[in-house]
Amino acid sequence: MNSIALKSFIGLRHSSTEPRHFSAQPKPLTLNRKLKVVAGKYSPKVQGRNLRVAIVGGGPAGGAAAETLAKGGVETFIIERKLDNCKPCGGAIPLCMVGEFDLPLDIIDRRVTRMKMISPSNVAVDIGRTLKPHEYIGMVRREVLDNYLRERAKENGANIINGLFLKMDIPKDKESPYVLHYSGYDGKTGGVGEKLTLEVDAVIGADGANSRVAKAIDAGDYEYAIAFQERIKIPDDKMVYYENLAEMYVGDDVSPDFYGWVFPKCDHVAVGTGTVTHKGDIKKFQQATRKRAEDKILGGKIIRVEAHPIPEHPRPRRVKGRVALVGDAAGYVTKCSGEGIYFAAKSGRMCAEAIVAGSENGKRLVDEGDFRKYLEKWDKTYWPTYKVLDILQKVFYRSNPSREAFVELCADEYVQKMTFDSYLYKTVAPSNPLEDLKLAINTIGSLVRANALRGEMNKLNV
Repeated sequence: MNSIALKSFIGLRHSSTEPRHFSAQPKPLTLNRKLKVVAGKYSPKVQGRNLRVAIVGGGPAGGAAAETLAKGGVETFIIERKLDNCKPCGGAIPLCMVGEFDLPLDIIDRRVTRMKMISPSNVAVDIGRTLKPHEYIGMVRREVLDNYLRERAKENGANIINGLFLKMDIPKDKESPYVLHYSGYDGKTGGVGEKLTLEVDAVIGADGANSRVAKAIDAGDYEYAIAFQERIKIPDDKMVYYENLAEMYVGDDVSPDFYGWVFPKCDHVAVGTGTVTHKGDIKKFQQATRKRAEDKILGGKIIRVEAHPIPEHPRPRRVKGRVALVGDAAGYVTKCSGEGIYFAAKSGRMCAEAIVAGSENGKRLVDEGDFRKYLEKWDKTYWPTYKVLDILQKVFYRSNPSREAFVELCADEYVQKMTFDSYLYKTVAPSNPLEDLKLAINTIGSLVRANALRGEMNKLNV
């Protein structure tokens, strides 16, 4: 992953200057050249209207997909039950997302330029020394970000439906519509809603870890974590400490397989943790996280409690027919870091781009082949990131001595540079062979010390 070069702009990516061409006429076949099949050449035209797509779920994945579809000439519907949804989420977004998704700075609560990684023995390592003056990690509230993306999609022509998706009738052929059943809430029918249906040509499931769309296409199960978060209003003098600082705690006390966090928001902090292996103990881990940060949040008042499942790996099936899964519904949350917002929005946009291209801007039907182009692009771009973070979690989150080794490595400036460059711009930063060798030696040394410490601790426990 090569880090992108920044010029006079912040958080932006270079856009391609090559124009896109969509042609309904087949090009002549030339020798020594791969034949690229475009679905629009063979799929039938939509008669008397444009392609119609429903997106179930109005989070970052759904909002990003809806905007791209609406701009691309597709008749677009978002079905979302909780338009004021406050998902339990740390709320961290990489710098590149600000530019790629043209996010206004006023929806970013805090610009984090310093982080503390705190070990099981409370050894704290300051992270962020390699950040450039304009670089930061954005902290957002999900209810603010999600609403902004939905409203922008609406401004571009998407239809927002306040409704609860119930089920989907799957067509038996490649051209008949999908029929979505949902309860619509218009403020007039009371809490039960009105039973309604919507016929569409394709469906995007952006409805989170408990996706009903995924169940409808038999997408398979996956391991999931439980995230538990409390929003805590702390005194103003203590809030100053967290003005541009986030904290991450590791240790068996806060989570056996994840980490605890204190992330700053506009006028409060989000304190949370998560686990896959010990879900029943999540409140105990949350209490321990608060205890670890006690002196810095003392006098705080809990103003909201949130809990939600978070997927640990992609589902076995993410596409079937004219239905695709994106975001948490597809399982796009990274291990080790638990990051999901950027990948949700990015997957929604990628999927929508594939539909717009395959339908020739909403003029033709799409098929499974169009959706698989989105999957191929996604896997090629991000699969290595998921595998690396999976390995890191298995190596460093397995015991307290291993976590001590992990925090020790985080003090290394080269590790910080590689980590932040990769996180902020979602590319693998170019490495230095000599520094890589030093890092390998330091990693082995840390792990040896960790194993030695574990052996001594095991002796004490005998």
